Amino acid sequence: MNQRATSERRERGKEEIRELMRRHGVVRSNVEYWVAWVILKGVGALPRALALATGKVIGAIGHALLPHLRRNAEKNLKMAMPELDESERERIRRGVFRNLGRLLGEVSRFPRLNRENISSIVTYVGLENYLEAAGRGRGVILLTGHIGAWELSVFAHSIYGYPMSFLARRVDNPLLERLAESYRSRFGNRSIDKKNSVREVVRTLKQGGVIGILADLNASREEGVFCDFFGIEACTTAGVATLAMRTGAVVLPGYLIWDEVEKIHRLHFERPIETIDTGNQKEDVAANTAVYAKTLESVIRRHPDQWLWIHRRWRTRPTGESELY
Repeated sequence: MNQRATSERRERGKEEIRELMRRHGVVRSNVEYWVAWVILKGVGALPRALALATGKVIGAIGHALLPHLRRNAEKNLKMAMPELDESERERIRRGVFRNLGRLLGEVSRFPRLNRENISSIVTYVGLENYLEAAGRGRGVILLTGHIGAWELSVFAHSIYGYPMSFLARRVDNPLLERLAESYRSRFGNRSIDKKNSVREVVRTLKQGGVIGILADLNASREEGVFCDFFGIEACTTAGVATLAMRTGAVVLPGYLIWDEVEKIHRLHFERPIETIDTGNQKEDVAANTAVYAKTLESVIRRHPDQWLWIHRRWRTRPTGESELY
């Protein structure tokens, strides 16, 4: 009976993939998949130093060939950090693409990482903060963003023996989604589709689990609240605050930073953020979200060349305000 049920689930899964491919385009799905597969496997076959160097070259090519992303970064930097001169903005902008290339190099080598070699690539700063938060038994929301090699942070943490769940938006190409999942989940990590995820996330937190949430990107008015981010009103996901208040989970800032001098990534865990809960849910969600935004801003200010400035962070505007991009 169990074998039959398993077989039926597999068939449903295959049919779902076929349907998603038809929507996305069968030829397009396959082309995108094989391009990604060749890049990942090709770069991943190289020694780490050469893989990172190759990623750096790919990042430089991206900087040269993607002017709209350069313009986004330039616009964001001028708005958020107007005190910077042109040369400093240029340095940060190039660093963003270099960081993305480094991320590609590290992700491509996921199949070669294990408990024996991970310490030469990722080390901890503040692991005791994570252990203390997880030990409370109330569930942990890992507050993070697109900083450094964010995909590596969760993967390395699982290799060290701390697997977790994380919210992720499914890509339209099911073949790419399956490829990404095969890389991410080897040591027990589990992605949860952001779409219709509330029930699963709440259940995980109430069972004492850990959920990672990237909380630094632009949100829609329906999903977010406006709060100060680099001195500009930014629509920021209300999900972290809502979940923390609903479940009592601990909100723990965590992020991975590249140390250029030592040539190693450092996985930082800060002290938990106390949840504001006065009984006025609307005001408390806004207040907590503002604290989270400032927490992430402080990290980005310390390491500006390792954040995703190419994203249109301030795209959603308060009613009545004009577009910024």
